[in-house]
Amino acid sequence: MTGAVPTDAAAPELDGAPLFLVDEVPDTHVLTVAGAEGRHAVEVLRLTTGERVRVGDGRGLVADGTVVSAGPGGLQVQVTVRHEVPAPTPSLVLVQALPKGDRGPLAVELATELGVDRIVPWTAARCVTRWREDRTEKGLAKWRAAARAASKQARRPRLPEVTEPMSTRQVCGFLGDVDLALVLHEQARRPLAGVPVPAEGTVVVVVGPEGGLTDGEVVAFLAAGAEPVRLGAEVLRTSTAGAAALAAISTKTKWV
Repeated sequence: MTGAVPTDAAAPELDGAPLFLVDEVPDTHVLTVAGAEGRHAVEVLRLTTGERVRVGDGRGLVADGTVVSAGPGGLQVQVTVRHEVPAPTPSLVLVQALPKGDRGPLAVELATELGVDRIVPWTAARCVTRWREDRTEKGLAKWRAAARAASKQARRPRLPEVTEPMSTRQVCGFLGDVDLALVLHEQARRPLAGVPVPAEGTVVVVVGPEGGLTDGEVVAFLAAGAEPVRLGAEVLRTSTAGAAALAAISTKTKWV
């Protein structure tokens, strides 16, 4: 049967019910969570009949319901209500210079848990890591997998977008069309805490690599309309600086 499940504009509280992500949320009374998501639900979380869950498509559509069966094929979920979660505002974007090793997925994971809406991998001049053509898809796959896992952990109904990598010139072009662009720089005079954040539009945070920004990159970002800011007296790792900045910004917007 289709078309009879009620739809709410606002998401009801489900007391921390786990979120499972599927490609599409069908318009049916009962839906199936199969594949890797279903196995995780049954074998790791040990969900059983009667427990409440959420099933989303990662693009804002969420179905709340109750498990009616759990087995090798995954979960069968009786849907009680569907709702569309609107895109948050302002939209938060992290331009992240490519860190070494596993610090890239770590940066993505932390940023996702702290509310980022888009992540742009940036090939800065002093990046030790380089995504050559044969490594780009592998690198993006790791970053996107980290964003998906962190979204489930944080129970976010919307997955952040991880874009194709950008050069400095491409980042500058992008910064020219946003509402607020901030570049983290340890030598900046203005603290991030003192920057007013717009309630709507797009806010971008640019994080440099382990070796820091070059003078040319700073000049280019300034010309594109970005403002250098500092987080504090300490210099954070590139993998954690973005998350710290997003948390500070979110206290002025999404968490208020």
